[in-house]
Amino acid sequence: MKRYFHDIIIALESILSNKLKSVLTALGIIFGVAAVISMLAIGKGAQQEILEQIKMVGVNNILINPIVEEQSAENGEGNGEAESGEKQQRKFSRGLSLLDVEAIRNHIPSVQRISPEIALNAFVVQNGKRSPAKLVGVANDYFGLYNLKLTEGTVFNDYQEDHGIQVCVIGANIKAKFFAKVNPINQYIKFGAVWLKVIGVLEKTDVNLTGFEETGVNVYNDNIYVPVKTMLLRFQNRALVSTKLSTSAVSFRMRGMGFLSVRSSDPSQNTTSNYNQLDRIVVQVKETEQIQPTTEILSRMILRRHSEVKDFEITVPELLLKQQQRTKDIFNIVLGAIASISLVVGGIGIMNIMFASVMERIKEIGTRMAIGAKKMDIVVQFLSEAILISVTGGFIGIALGMVLSKLINQVADILTIVSPFSVIIAFGVSGAVGVIFGYSPAKRAAEKDPIESLRYE
Repeated sequence: MKRYFHDIIIALESILSNKLKSVLTALGIIFGVAAVISMLAIGKGAQQEILEQIKMVGVNNILINPIVEEQSAENGEGNGEAESGEKQQRKFSRGLSLLDVEAIRNHIPSVQRISPEIALNAFVVQNGKRSPAKLVGVANDYFGLYNLKLTEGTVFNDYQEDHGIQVCVIGANIKAKFFAKVNPINQYIKFGAVWLKVIGVLEKTDVNLTGFEETGVNVYNDNIYVPVKTMLLRFQNRALVSTKLSTSAVSFRMRGMGFLSVRSSDPSQNTTSNYNQLDRIVVQVKETEQIQPTTEILSRMILRRHSEVKDFEITVPELLLKQQQRTKDIFNIVLGAIASISLVVGGIGIMNIMFASVMERIKEIGTRMAIGAKKMDIVVQFLSEAILISVTGGFIGIALGMVLSKLINQVADILTIVSPFSVIIAFGVSGAVGVIFGYSPAKRAAEKDPIESLRYE
C-alpha cells in the first residue's frame, strides 16, 4: 500500500508541474458538475413549490365553479333561435346556491368538509387609511379546507355563522397595513359601507402563488373573511337580483342595513350575467381515492338540481398541480441529461489529455520500469493523475453549482434548492469519470516495453 502511495505522490507532482494543462483538462468536469447541481436545484425548487401550492389548495379538495357567460345589449336584441332557446332553458336554473351546499353535505357521505365562497372587491377603510381588498364570505370549514392557521383570535362561532353577524378574520397583510401598532382583535374595520369587528388574524404565508388563482389558490394575506350569511345579508346576494336587469343601470345601496348591491354597467359594453348566489363551492373528500367517484356524483347531483342546465364546472386543483409537476419533472430530466453530457465531454477531454501525456512521458515510463517499477505502479500513477484532476474539478464544480443556484434564485426569481443528494451524485459521477476515462490511458502506459521506451526519441 505504501508503494502505491508513492505512485500517487508522483501523480500529484506531475499535476502541479503542469498547472495550466491540468486546469484546462478539469474545465469540462467543473462546468459539467456545476450544470448538474444547478439543474437539479431548479428541479428540487419546482417540486417544493408544487408541494406548497398543493397544501394551499388543500389536500383532496374539489372546486365547483359557476360558468358565467358574457353578454351585451346588442346581443340581447336577437341572436338566433338556438341561442334564444338556450337562454330560455337557462333561466330555470337557480345557479350555485346555499341549497346546493346543504344537499351535498347531507347526501354525499365521502364529503369531509364543505364551504361556499362569495368574493367581493372594494376598499377597506380604518383610521383614515384606505386600501383595496377582497372580502370573502365563507363557512368555518373553509379554514380547514385550506389549512389556514390563526396567529391571533378565533374563527366564527355557530351563532355568528347562523345569524350573519358583522365579524371578520383578516389576512396578515391587512393587519400590517391597518393594525401595525395595535392588537387588531375586537377592533373595527370598514368594508364598503359596513363596519366589521375583527375576531381573528391569519398566519402569513410566503408561498409564491402567482398564476395559480385559477386552480383554487387565493392570496390569503390580502383577504378579509366573513361568515357567508353576513356576506349575503350585508353585502351581496345575487339570488335577489333578476338577471333581466343586466341591460339597465342598476346601482343601489341600503345604508340603513349596510347592504351593498352588485353594480351594473353601461348597456353599450359587455357585462356578465351572473345569477349564481355563490362564486364557488369547495368540497373536501376523506380519502384521495374518493376524489374521482365523488366528482362524478357531484356532477350528476348538481346537474339534476339545476334542471339539466350545465352552468357549472368541476375541477380538482391537486390533480392539475400534479400534472404540472409531472411536466416539470420531464423538463428537469431533459435539463439534467443535457447537463450530464458536459460530464461525458469532460471525461473524454481527460482521456485525450492523458493519452497525450502518456506519449510525452514514454521515457519516464521506461526509466521507472527499468529501475523496478511494476505495471501496476504505472497504472496507479496515471490513473491517480486522472482521478485527482477529475475529483478536484468535481469540488470546484460543486462550489460553482451552488453559486449558480443562488444567482438563478436572485436574478431569475426561480426557487432553487441544493440538496445533499445532488451534491453526492455530482461528486460521485466526477470521481467515476476519472476512473472510467483514466483507466485506458493508464493501461496503455503500463503496457509499454521498457527497452523501447528508453530508446524513444
